[in-house]
Amino acid sequence: MQANDIPGDVWRAMQGRDEARDAPTTRPVDRHRAIWISDTHLGTPGCKAGYLLDFLRHNDCDTLYLVGDIIDGWQLRRGWYWHRTHNDVVQKVLRKARKGTRVVFIPGNHDEFARQFIGLAFGEIEVLDEAVHETADGRRLWVTHGDQFDGVIQNAKWLAHLGDTLYTLALQLNHWCNRVRSRMGLRYWSLSQYLKHRVKNAVSFICAFETALAAEAGRRGFDGVVCGHIHKAEIREIGGLLYCNDGDWVESLTALVETAEGELKLITWDELHDIPAAPPRREARAAARAVA
Repeated sequence: MQANDIPGDVWRAMQGRDEARDAPTTRPVDRHRAIWISDTHLGTPGCKAGYLLDFLRHNDCDTLYLVGDIIDGWQLRRGWYWHRTHNDVVQKVLRKARKGTRVVFIPGNHDEFARQFIGLAFGEIEVLDEAVHETADGRRLWVTHGDQFDGVIQNAKWLAHLGDTLYTLALQLNHWCNRVRSRMGLRYWSLSQYLKHRVKNAVSFICAFETALAAEAGRRGFDGVVCGHIHKAEIREIGGLLYCNDGDWVESLTALVETAEGELKLITWDELHDIPAAPPRREARAAARAVA
């Protein structure tokens, strides 16, 4: 794939000036040593770009890691969807990079088109195959999207595309379910996460994935790993190694952060605001039209 195969609006946003709409706010900005975000799936109706933009506006860091599946090339090839808020997210990241934040982009399987640019920088954003992060307390963490440890992605890509289509249908159903829940004053609830935790094969896959990533981190001499891919936010020890998954921005609305002291913790958008995470009205209407 050549550079001109990248969707035009995406490429212009990557190269253009910052036009992110930073509305005035009295909310404080939290400062972190590092932030990890993955699986935003910009370019799909399921992406919660409005909430991601709000998170980026109120959380700064020295290093921002974009750990794959940031732009969903798979979905964009099937049908075009690019809401204004998706552009705003891209521009907000570019603005952070210009203001001194080190931004590292590690492509995943859905934005694999960017892997041809590994080793280059675009708009002061580094494109790397993987990264090494050293925490404030001296731990060395391997940062990777993780799709290379997914047997379906590696050995039966057609099945992965089929699964992605079914996953998209589940997200569409989940969208309408949460519109009702929001009106009832209930918190955001993920149908696909519920199914993952209830279906035995899905649970087995997640456990195998987490174990494989931790084992590879140990084999490479790291103290732990930070990844994405499976849309399941987690921090835990596996065989004496730290396993961290930063979650996603289509279901769990989560990010992994490191404090100034070196503590790693997960942040969930709706817990920060203590309100249900219903889609912003304008973005919700656009998503509804795309689903229809």
